[in-house]
Amino acid sequence: AYALGGKGSGVAYAKAELAELAEKAFKYAPQILVEEYLAGWKEIEYEVVRDAKDNCITVCNMENFDPMGIHTGESIVVAPSQTLNNEDYHMLREIAIKAIRHFGIIGECNIQYAFDAKKLDYRVIEVNARLSRSSALASKATGYPLAFIAAKLALGYSVYELENSVTKSTKACFEPALDYIVVKIPRWDLQKFRNVSQQIGSEMKSVGEVMAIGRTFEEAMQKAIRMLNTGMYGLVGNKIYFKELAHNLQYPTDKRIFAIVDSLKNGISVDKINKITGIDKWFLCKIGNVIRLDNEIKKYSLENIPKEILFDAKKIGFSDKQIAMILGIGDETKVREKRHSFGILPFVKKIDTLAAEYPAKANYLYLTYNAKESDIEINEKSNSVIVLGSGAYKIGSSVEFDWCCVNAALELKKMGYESIMINYNPETVSTDYDMFDRLYFDELSFEAVYEIYAMEKAKGIVVSMGGQIPNNLAMKCDKAGMKILGTNAEDIDKAEDRHKFSALCDSLKIAQPLWSELKNVKEAVKFAKKVGYPVLIRPSYVLSGSAMNVAFNERDLKDYLQKATDVSEDYPVVISKFIIDAKEIEIDAVAKEGKLKVWAFNEHIENAGTHSGDATMALPPQKIYVETTRKMKEIAKKIAEELKITGPFNIQFLAKDNEISVIECNLRASRSFPFVSKITGINFIEVATMAIMGKDYRSNGYSVLDLDHVGVKAPQFSFSRLKGADFNDALLKAMISTGCRIPKKSIIVSISGDENRYKFMNEMKMLSGKGFEVLCTDHTNDFYSSRGIKNKLIHKLQENKKPNVMDSFRKGKIELVISIPNPMKEIDLDKNYDLRRATIDYNVSLITNLQLAKAFVRAFLEKKVEDLEIKSWDEYVK
Repeated sequence: AYALGGKGSGVAYAKAELAELAEKAFKYAPQILVEEYLAGWKEIEYEVVRDAKDNCITVCNMENFDPMGIHTGESIVVAPSQTLNNEDYHMLREIAIKAIRHFGIIGECNIQYAFDAKKLDYRVIEVNARLSRSSALASKATGYPLAFIAAKLALGYSVYELENSVTKSTKACFEPALDYIVVKIPRWDLQKFRNVSQQIGSEMKSVGEVMAIGRTFEEAMQKAIRMLNTGMYGLVGNKIYFKELAHNLQYPTDKRIFAIVDSLKNGISVDKINKITGIDKWFLCKIGNVIRLDNEIKKYSLENIPKEILFDAKKIGFSDKQIAMILGIGDETKVREKRHSFGILPFVKKIDTLAAEYPAKANYLYLTYNAKESDIEINEKSNSVIVLGSGAYKIGSSVEFDWCCVNAALELKKMGYESIMINYNPETVSTDYDMFDRLYFDELSFEAVYEIYAMEKAKGIVVSMGGQIPNNLAMKCDKAGMKILGTNAEDIDKAEDRHKFSALCDSLKIAQPLWSELKNVKEAVKFAKKVGYPVLIRPSYVLSGSAMNVAFNERDLKDYLQKATDVSEDYPVVISKFIIDAKEIEIDAVAKEGKLKVWAFNEHIENAGTHSGDATMALPPQKIYVETTRKMKEIAKKIAEELKITGPFNIQFLAKDNEISVIECNLRASRSFPFVSKITGINFIEVATMAIMGKDYRSNGYSVLDLDHVGVKAPQFSFSRLKGADFNDALLKAMISTGCRIPKKSIIVSISGDENRYKFMNEMKMLSGKGFEVLCTDHTNDFYSSRGIKNKLIHKLQENKKPNVMDSFRKGKIELVISIPNPMKEIDLDKNYDLRRATIDYNVSLITNLQLAKAFVRAFLEKKVEDLEIKSWDEYVK
């Protein structure tokens, strides 16, 4: 209970499993529910709205592609439902309305069912009398603004009084009717974690989600797969194979949809797949349609493919790139040219909520080949600017880029431009239909952007606000004749291409770690031996350090190089010397025609080696020499001038012994742009948008060193930004916002390596001096005890001795674990891995970085909860 995303839930097949699950669940919540397991039943959801006068409508019904047993947030979801017959649909609708009336809910409500279609039997799983993850999806899927309507109903309005703000011609009491289909797929990042289970189930692991709109299930499903941005081209045309198909069907993972495709290709029947997976045969047959057309396309070459086959392919969601892959030519522009020669072009359709029964004035649009005309007219004298969005939330790209896109649009409107957004994330503000003059809820692919640009006759495209996905399209769009607003595409390429940027730094005499461009594994090994391990592997054109790794030995190096080339096939990989114990600092800045306009430095609390998205940052910097900031600013000026930067950019620096070197430069907004904007009080995106559109920003001559407060950004998959009177306050507030608790009694400390133990010695003295019970594992205990620092020995999980860390977790005694791993060790040889895993399972706060551990201990010992004028823990968290 009281948990989000199925946290702590699971299936127990035996008494022992139930005991283990319950023990862990009670660490998160005071109450659990034990219920029958309805494996294989359909999972159906309804979104219902009710006003104070008891008027009730169902806004959207959704069907999970996956049957019961997989959390709805982990499931592929289809709206409206496709496999319910009329009797099924109206029975569940009637129950939903009865339930919301019984509870007296005013506003919006979500009800989830388990449904056995064969027996016409059902169970209500849960009712959420609030807006949920599904509500956001339902709002974007139907164009019915659920949150807006719910707020109005809470104020006493009735549904028949409120205008539908999408159609502008009907009232909110009209139930949406859709002439299209929506598919949502979750976005996982499981490959970023070592030793993590790929299996999905009742507890959410996904980070974000995508939503695709089409006129057929096949079209929407193929679009959605591409939107995930995981290197898949659709249902077919992918480089993915499964050794154990039956296992991958029975035990769902984030790639089960591709295991289904592989199974159908290998002759496994729809009936058998349905029996193993519980997925409805209707969905499986639709996937079969795509496979059949894939086989048909393979019979031809690009030169002799019939118009009918190519048109059919576009109607069921094949992209130009996907067709090129299937035909073995690789170049999507040739497919586009062939398609255009046949006159096969997409149409623009509106989301109008009433299946075109009433005229709609919506600006909420999507592309489809299943139409005969477009719903919009283009002004030949267009004054429009296209902003490319950020795509799905994933590790490294969350709401920060959405914030940048929306602020750019608001500034464009102020300047008198018509703003157009292309994005497909149902969770974002940038996909709210009233934020932009036109919203294309569609793919951020070269094909979609090209077609929209041509139809809209736009003045240009802004690629620097939405993170890496838009940035990666800059060169392609530029070569196709589209105008890139801001920094030139070629200059973006000079920064993104690791080899070109390293060469540029050399020419400007800007220091950087020793580097070499990868040509083959043999040369990479030779370079690593020459400069000495550790070395850093850096692929080009990636976000959030995808496939970026520190190799401590030859085995690591060979393993990581394979991942890097898989992730960034078309671009070079650079290997550089990794500098240990260096400080990392970033500059977020805006330039116009190569001249700096605004800038701010972020100091990482952790040493270099922690990705900037995972690092805790302070603004203004706390422990940096003035001379260091001066040097970094001079380097930023040089780079801005050389690359003729117009718009936002970010440079990452290493500082050691006051020697500065540059790691990388991104000619786009970074994830810390919202942070620096809010801490400095200057909206960096407004300034950047003005620069991009050719307008000057007049600075008030501010300096970040003059700020009378400190901001600390602490990571939790998206950032937490809090102001504080001093650094310790700000750090504590930021850490607590991420769920980390301030300990009061017991702490486990397990630190690898005497050098690290020595560096933490002062903090150990402080903890023992303040009366904390400090429990240390074997070598850590020996080190501190031999130096007269009070601590108690606690045994690791694998030692089978008492007192054991697991006993302490089970009894709820431990409030914080500081476990600093040795980066030189393989994870499966690190005996503290099990300790860190158990820490997470038992909901205990965990710190794994030495610099952060030191800063956090000093902060909470110096500033306790009562010192911050807050009386209770709950109040402190608020």
